[in-house]
Amino acid sequence: MNADPEESAGACCTDAGNISADARGNRTVLGAALTAAGPVNYPTEWWHWSFGDRYWALATGAAYAPYGPHEPAG
Repeated sequence: MNADPEESAGACCTDAGNISADARGNRTVLGAALTAAGPVNYPTEWWHWSFGDRYWALATGAAYAPYGPHEPAG
């Protein structure tokens, strides 16, 4: 954790192929649980999940980020 793709040889990526089967399974379980609850994953950091921020809004197609700046309707 806390390593970029270059430092970790890509192991920090959510779908990394160079991690153990147990680690891959754990990431799958974590991903399924969090995705079902609404957050979105930052794919180059398996531990980085967002909800309600600008990245989340972009990834989900939301009109605005509830936890960020936006223009009021109207």
